[in-house]
Amino acid sequence: MSLYLGLDCSTQSLSAMMLDASASPPRVVFEHALDYDAVLPSYGTRHGVLPSADPRVRVSPPLMWVEALDVVLGAAARSGLDVGRLAAISGSAQQHGSVYLNATADERLAALDAAQPPVPQLRGIVSRLVSPTWMDTSTADECAEIAAAVGGNAPLARLTGSRAFERFTGPQIRRFWKQQPAEYAATTRVHLVSSFLGSVLIGADAALEPGDASGMNLMDLVTRRWAPAALEATAPELADRLPSIVPSSSVIGELSPYWQARHGLPPARVVAWSGDNPCSLIGTGLVREGRLAVSLGTSDTVFGLMRAPRVDEGGTGHVFGAPTGDWMGLTCFRNGSLARERVRDEHGLDWAAFSAALDSAPAGNGGALLLPWFEPEITPAVPAAGVRRRGIDPRDAAADVRGLIEAQMMALANHSAWMGVNVDAIHATGGASANAAILRVMADVFGADVYRFESTNSACLGAVLRAWHADAAASGQPRSWDDIVAGVAQPVASSRIRPRPPHVETYRALRRRYADFEAEALTSESA
Repeated sequence: MSLYLGLDCSTQSLSAMMLDASASPPRVVFEHALDYDAVLPSYGTRHGVLPSADPRVRVSPPLMWVEALDVVLGAAARSGLDVGRLAAISGSAQQHGSVYLNATADERLAALDAAQPPVPQLRGIVSRLVSPTWMDTSTADECAEIAAAVGGNAPLARLTGSRAFERFTGPQIRRFWKQQPAEYAATTRVHLVSSFLGSVLIGADAALEPGDASGMNLMDLVTRRWAPAALEATAPELADRLPSIVPSSSVIGELSPYWQARHGLPPARVVAWSGDNPCSLIGTGLVREGRLAVSLGTSDTVFGLMRAPRVDEGGTGHVFGAPTGDWMGLTCFRNGSLARERVRDEHGLDWAAFSAALDSAPAGNGGALLLPWFEPEITPAVPAAGVRRRGIDPRDAAADVRGLIEAQMMALANHSAWMGVNVDAIHATGGASANAAILRVMADVFGADVYRFESTNSACLGAVLRAWHADAAASGQPRSWDDIVAGVAQPVASSRIRPRPPHVETYRALRRRYADFEAEALTSESA
């Protein structure tokens, strides 16, 4: 008769979700979201980050997340549900973000007074006042230094799952050590956002798990331990400053007396938090190899479970630990929804007319191609914006729309092939997944069934399912992951879109031509 609570600390908001596992099927019975800018304006954030004159710098105040946690836990306690049934809590947090604590942190976390809010009591525990987020790209020099120290990006990717990435935590730590050596010396613990909030919940130093730790350029993918070569390349005495790494299903403690007294919550088990990407893997039901999720949002992302840690030798994909004990592959593209909106607006279309234009042009667009780099691109690495068209008149709305969507889908397919997964189904999420015309192109390009996935917060759903899975194991009643996601993290069966064989053949040839066009453009960029 248990309830489970999942939390998701994203860039712009903190969300909560409670699952009633005793229902048949289990169902979400509570959801709540707090927007940082709207509810906590005193921190001065815009879209969850502090304004900066340097467009590469994207940082947030870490104590803002603590205040948000206090507000959201209070809302859960006042939900009208019997929170005495709350058995376990876990969380998801924006991957790669980091929090820097000094020697006072442990004592202050353990001694919180429930009569007072947490933030005034925790001021002064941070050795660095701001936390670099996943959007911060200010570490190009540090990435080059780390890669050089371990013999290059290819060896680093084989060791840690990714080449040195500006958004990753290791390069951010190195930059902090170089620019603020005194503050680094005063740092006793470098947490990720996930393990920091886990620490706040249990009132003690929390461990990391492999899913989030693997997004740092610091963890050995195979051993799931800190990689000495990567640590030495990053900053001095870093091993002493990092949390331990424990299995993803580990119970790291129980909800501290502070939160029990402050909000009338029980001593629920707290399960190791993870990053938003590993949690989304569970929240989209991807607990076996052969299925991918494609998130069509501000950025477009393709990810899926892998039984073996295959690494992208091209340097654009990432390998993270999966909560199942396996691995997950992920590739991210910057030109997602904003590119679709750009083309829509250039032709004066609404979304219905956009879909009609897409459907009116033939599959393959008569062989015409478009590279949709409206903004600098992550995959492949394109430092300067610049759309390229071959055989498309930009005044032709149908051809332009078709060229854009085909390009996005072919890029997703081509740049996820390194995962070596035989794809039989795709779970489509994100705002554009409501567009059936786009999903039809996706099915044809991948040659796989496509299903729409309704959950708008797969990371939070994944967190609550991870809490249930770990609590069941800790209670001596383990459940399989297939059982955990059944009826909860499953796509809409009636939304199935089947690939059309003639179109699959068209795209099989066009994908090769698209790859050649992309390579030519990248060569000219570097010339």
